[in-house]
Order: sequence, then C-alpha cells, then structure tokens
Amino acid sequence: MSDCIFCKIVEGSIPARKLYEDDDVVAFHDINPVAPVHFMLIPKQHVNSLVECTDEHDAVLAKMLRLAPKLAREQGLDTGFRTAINTGRGGGQVVFHLHVHVFGGTGGKLDSALEKLHHG
Repeated sequence: MSDCIFCKIVEGSIPARKLYEDDDVVAFHDINPVAPVHFMLIPKQHVNSLVECTDEHDAVLAKMLRLAPKLAREQGLDTGFRTAINTGRGGGQVVFHLHVHVFGGTGGKLDSALEKLHHG
C-alpha cells in the first residue's frame, strides 16, 4: 500500500528505530510513546487490522505475540508490560496496518492515565 506509513517503514523509505526485523515482522519504537518503553510489532505483509486477519495470518500473529515478551525483556521490562491492538476507528486505530503496541516502565502518559482511571 503506497500511502501506508508502516508499509513505508517496511520498505525502508521512512526511517524507524528498529528493534527487530526478520522476513515476516518488524519491531520499532513508537514515535509518540505513552510510556518510557513503547514499541510496535507489525507484519511486513499489509493487513488493515486484526478484524481482517484470516487463517493465512495465524503464523505471523503467533510470531508477533511470541516476540512481544522477548523484546520487552530486552528493553528492560522485566517486571511486566502491556500490549494493545487497536482495531478499527471505534477501537482507536489510527494507522490502518495491523500493529501490536508493547509498552511499560514507570512514568509517562500511560501511568498518568491509569492513575486517573483507578482513582478518579
């Protein structure tokens, strides 16, 4: 998809701070992090969102979910982390290329938002 920012990262025409790359998946730091550690895992093959995945995507979905804890540990998130897959406009998806957010660490916008949720 020529207008997809994540496809452009995959093809190398837009730079990204990559953490991992293989034939199927790329992981890179989010440019607008909500936590001290915030990166994304994306399939190299374009798929708009999780709702559009089929059986043919099973292997890459499994790979992304298995890589999440490995990469999180490598980024210092030894005590835990969060994952999120925003799906569709109603689910908060902004870039329409499937991606898994992985974030954690103390401080940052995420901690502030969670504190408000838990304590009003």
